[in-house]
Amino acid sequence: MKPTRDKLADEYPFESNFLDIDGHRLHYVDEGEGEPILCVHGNPTWSFAWRRIVKRFSDKHRVIAIDHIGCGLSDKPQDAPYTLRFHIDNLKRLIEHLDLRGATLVAHDWGGAIGCGAAGELPDRFERLVLMNTAAFRSQRIPFRIAVCRWPVVGPLGVRGLNLFARAALTMAVERKSDFSSSAKAGYLAPYDSWSNRVAIQQFVEDIPLKPNHPSYGTLVGVEQGLERLKSKPTLLVWGMKDWCFSPYFLDEFERRFPDAKVVLLDDVGHYVFEDAPEELAGAIEDFLN
Repeated sequence: MKPTRDKLADEYPFESNFLDIDGHRLHYVDEGEGEPILCVHGNPTWSFAWRRIVKRFSDKHRVIAIDHIGCGLSDKPQDAPYTLRFHIDNLKRLIEHLDLRGATLVAHDWGGAIGCGAAGELPDRFERLVLMNTAAFRSQRIPFRIAVCRWPVVGPLGVRGLNLFARAALTMAVERKSDFSSSAKAGYLAPYDSWSNRVAIQQFVEDIPLKPNHPSYGTLVGVEQGLERLKSKPTLLVWGMKDWCFSPYFLDEFERRFPDAKVVLLDDVGHYVFEDAPEELAGAIEDFLN
């Protein structure tokens, strides 16, 4: 872990915290004091994606950013289940370990399903939701370029062998490419530097539940049903409208499920909202919290 942290010292200057979960270390950032903000990342990112949010809000809030098992600076066991249920349960363990109450969930990509899954099962611990370019319900919309990563042999070779999924995201997930620094790009890739360290990236892709016989389909149905328990909570939807993966279709579905949500549209922003529009995102969250 230490060489990675040394490389990231300027971009990611936070103290590491760990929670043991069934013999595996789950890494998280825990900065500041006050009303908690819980940041939950997706694939193939890690808590590094929230570095500006941590810096911006930790003067008045307690900001927690998790690394899912298999991601970031957490352990990367080769035999973990890496299912949606696995990640939700791990997040719930962290929430209960830290005794978070009155929390604001901030979630992106797979973090939406994981975060909303945990919040739906622990609704009394959450006060607000901030969701961006994500989903927490069933959908058949899977882009071809992601579907290819699920193919036998071809998928693991590209995702784990050549690191194509994480590398491709550095260009495909951003629109304002001139603002995406080389140090930030290196930060996203740093924890995923070998076949074994990319295990969760591949497993996330394979865990997309498109059919009822998929192991995570029932869990996703439960997450979807749990949204009903969250619809009364103040919700902010911040959406990069140039996202080819979590397109405006998913925003429309969230607006249908959360009709009172505040919506911020970012017209020239892609999937990595926190890289394309860090100031707009932070400003929208700050206005929402106030």
